[in-house]
Amino acid sequence: MNNNYGKLVKKATYFAVIFAFILIIIKLFTWWITGSVSLLASLFDSSMDLLASAFNFVLIRYSLKPADEEHRFGHGKAESLAALAQSAFIIGSIVFLLLNSIKLLLNPEPIAYPLLGIIISFVSVVLTLSLVMYQKRIIKLTNSQAIKADMLHYSSDLMMNCAVIIALILSWCGIIYADAVFALLIGGYILFSASKIAWIAIQDLLDKALPDTDNERILDIASAFSEVHGIHDLKTRRSGPMTFIQLHIELDDNMLLLKAHAIADKMEKLISQEFNPAEVIIHQDPLSVVPKEKHRLREKLN
Repeated sequence: MNNNYGKLVKKATYFAVIFAFILIIIKLFTWWITGSVSLLASLFDSSMDLLASAFNFVLIRYSLKPADEEHRFGHGKAESLAALAQSAFIIGSIVFLLLNSIKLLLNPEPIAYPLLGIIISFVSVVLTLSLVMYQKRIIKLTNSQAIKADMLHYSSDLMMNCAVIIALILSWCGIIYADAVFALLIGGYILFSASKIAWIAIQDLLDKALPDTDNERILDIASAFSEVHGIHDLKTRRSGPMTFIQLHIELDDNMLLLKAHAIADKMEKLISQEFNPAEVIIHQDPLSVVPKEKHRLREKLN
């Protein structure tokens, strides 16, 4: 496990919890003064952000635990569970938001002190944008699925705050339906984002293969060895920070076992360096025992 990975993702979750708490305080105060349902929607979303980030904070620390006797592949799946839990928190908030938005749409009311709401929403935009940019930097360094999910719902919060500002400005100008309409639009966007988070998390829990570009990169590294006549049964997956890669290489029937082992060992090191941290297992097959139906990949690589 890359120790730097652990430090970075822990720091990212710590900052997310602090930012969410600050946003809740300022939005709660502003909603109490203005009564804006758009601000209420934003406040509720920030509350869900805090719960999700706190849950993320706990699960990411669990996912970084090293492998043990009962969890030989480590605890990385906890990251995907954290992402799935976040989506559940977000979807749960949508019901409350949409019901209040529909109620206000049927019975619109003017907003008190809209200028205050605009100023506070602008502060929220600046704070949220700072957090999202920081999370993007962490994702670039770690490719953490949990931080990706965290960034996705904070990006939704960023869009929400921008929409709230527009709604408050329109309401200030006398368009009293704007607050409810924008709250409904915000709710729809959050629902879409939450569904996307859930889909990604579920795919990781189901051991979805790495992207085609990564699989092709693995095949390129393996096929670069002149002794390798073909490659088959490539299997890849991710579990938290760890990438698991398995493949079979086809070698000459009469090659010495010691030489075959050396080739596989060197190949494992090269692939591990490319996808660090990674666990790579390579099985060596005599060329003559490879079934005919698997020859296609070998021919493609030659």
